Amino acid sequence: MFTQQQLTSILSSLPDPAFILTRSGRYAAVFGGKDLRHYHENSSLAGRSMFEVLKEEKARWFAGEIEKALESGVLHIVEYELSGSDVKGIGDGPSHSIWFEGRVQALDFQVEGEDAVVWIASNITDKNETARKLRQLSETDALTGLYNRRKLLETLDDRLAVFERDRDQTSVLVFDLDNFKRLNDEMGHHAGDAALVEIARLCRQHLRQSDVIARFGGDEFVVVMPGTRRADALEIAERLRANVPVSLREALRYESTISGGVSEFGLPDRFSSDILARADAGLYQSKRAGRNRVSAL
Repeated sequence: MFTQQQLTSILSSLPDPAFILTRSGRYAAVFGGKDLRHYHENSSLAGRSMFEVLKEEKARWFAGEIEKALESGVLHIVEYELSGSDVKGIGDGPSHSIWFEGRVQALDFQVEGEDAVVWIASNITDKNETARKLRQLSETDALTGLYNRRKLLETLDDRLAVFERDRDQTSVLVFDLDNFKRLNDEMGHHAGDAALVEIARLCRQHLRQSDVIARFGGDEFVVVMPGTRRADALEIAERLRANVPVSLREALRYESTISGGVSEFGLPDRFSSDILARADAGLYQSKRAGRNRVSAL
């Protein structure tokens, strides 16, 4: 139906690049990649080895995926990232990380004496970025920018699994703003919102990067502290408690404090909600004891 020249022209016109790669990692042929919005010019790869144009670690990864496709004989799909630091010997690499989906199929004939695959690379960077933003929206509290209840519960489930497997301890702090209703009544809900935003900022400033901070609802916040015993978590919580009144006084000209409760996972815990319930009980113990304190249970 088509002449050899026409077939070559069709393959060369493909928007996504298609590589014929041998078992040893040689680019036997390169077709397509005409969508220059998403791909760099790649015709210079033909005849070269991946180990010439990619850093050793990345080239070995590609070789491993080629081997998997050859062994399985079925379509092999992988996602991978390429950055400028991964590329060598072919001029400047991409200035930012690019994500690809590779669709790899073993050929039923050898290419110049070697088993080979056809590897079609599709740029999925935009799709991944959209998915990341949607995931961030689904996990983030709109007012404070902290994680929301959904992400918090997911994190607690993950940490309980780690505790059950490795006995790696996690502590949880639950706290809220004392007399929050009075703040809203006296200064308006905009002031209440501003107080919550300020507390979120304080949490980011005074807590550790490894801590997962969430707004649980209303004026209640939860902090998950991986790799932390209850006594150490109590010290961290006390530092936060001491800073809140000073910051609210400066930012809102309003006098207020926080009360909280701290707990850690225990062997009887079957659900992540168990530790949350104990920390919450510590919070109410602090309220009954006069507020502006953190209790450990």
